Amino acid sequence: MNVYLKNILRFCVIILLQVLILNKITLRWWNEPSGFPIFIPYVYPLFILLLPFETPVWALLIMGFFLGITVDTFMNTAGMHACATILIAYLRTNVLSALLPRNLSEYANQHPSIKSMGWMPFLVYSGFLIILHHSVFFTIELWNLSNFGMLLLKIAASAITSMLFVIVYLLLFTRQSTSRI
Repeated sequence: MNVYLKNILRFCVIILLQVLILNKITLRWWNEPSGFPIFIPYVYPLFILLLPFETPVWALLIMGFFLGITVDTFMNTAGMHACATILIAYLRTNVLSALLPRNLSEYANQHPSIKSMGWMPFLVYSGFLIILHHSVFFTIELWNLSNFGMLLLKIAASAITSMLFVIVYLLLFTRQSTSRI
């Protein structure tokens, strides 16, 4: 399948998954009404994380803005998702360069995945960028640091839940290579 068509299809699937299903799931980790605030797992940054290695930063920034503003449109969040998504799009190349043993140009026609990077580097890469995304988003959403502990708890719980959904997405939509005997 053409790489452009594949990424357009991935964009549509991730946006639909986020907007139609995950935005409707509100999770509360304690049963008390005054307990932990409601949060939504965010999987849409996965689109930026799975773009090909050779995607230039300017294209990542444009796609990050378009992705974030699309989610903002559905959630009425006035650019908060766009801000967080642009930041991870900007830092993506540097994080990949730090984690991979070879130069990114040596990974021609490949994209970050469990298959191309291995489990641990991919989980570190995606986990770091998702935590960064959530930190920026929730800091902008709350806009004060008076309850810093609750902010950290909300970031951690949302990032863990989002990573679980990312792993499920990867297991469902990534072809596993089968070894022939």
